Amino acid sequence: MVALRFFKTGPGEYGEGDQFLGLTVPQVRAVLPQTDELTEAEVLELLRSNWHEERLLALLILVRRFDKAKKDEAVHAQIVKLYLANTKWINNWDLVDTSAPQILGAWLLRRDRAVLGKLAKSNSLWEQRIAVLATLAFIRTGDFADTLCLCGQFLTHEHDLMHKACGWMLREAGKRNVEALREFLNSHASHMPRTMLRYAIEKLLEPERRRWMARR
Repeated sequence: MVALRFFKTGPGEYGEGDQFLGLTVPQVRAVLPQTDELTEAEVLELLRSNWHEERLLALLILVRRFDKAKKDEAVHAQIVKLYLANTKWINNWDLVDTSAPQILGAWLLRRDRAVLGKLAKSNSLWEQRIAVLATLAFIRTGDFADTLCLCGQFLTHEHDLMHKACGWMLREAGKRNVEALREFLNSHASHMPRTMLRYAIEKLLEPERRRWMARR
């Protein structure tokens, strides 16, 4: 199955042992309108499933409920609590990327963000990625400080998935404030992982991209 290779499920790979039903993301999303009556316990059962698509569905349900709750802070707080208590099952890049900005990032927009530091210091690759991806919510409001700080911390990270995540967030920040990106690059381009740098400068004009890559 293509998904087994795409999500690196082989021995020693980051998704080792993950199991797939063979459903596409649109097929999983199509089920969402039918899930509104599920209890929290039932959603949690899906989130702790051995099947990747069921975990994805659970996270999409949480995102949907978070969005529908609008300004209901009690509902939001419960969803965030559930999310953070179950990061063990948010264990592949697509699961992180479709939930961290929409749930944790949205929750932290106007709150203390100390939890990001705790996640960043975790031994879990996925909790570290959650920390970085959550900042996409901040970037969309023009707030880049946490993104730049976390990307600076992860310059020496050993995993390519974190290089890609950081490069992606830097690129998103640069799309909104190119000078903030350039300031980061001036300090770090010479020792950034090549993948992180390549992702970060992807939207710059080619002559400038070449100059930054020459710093490596």
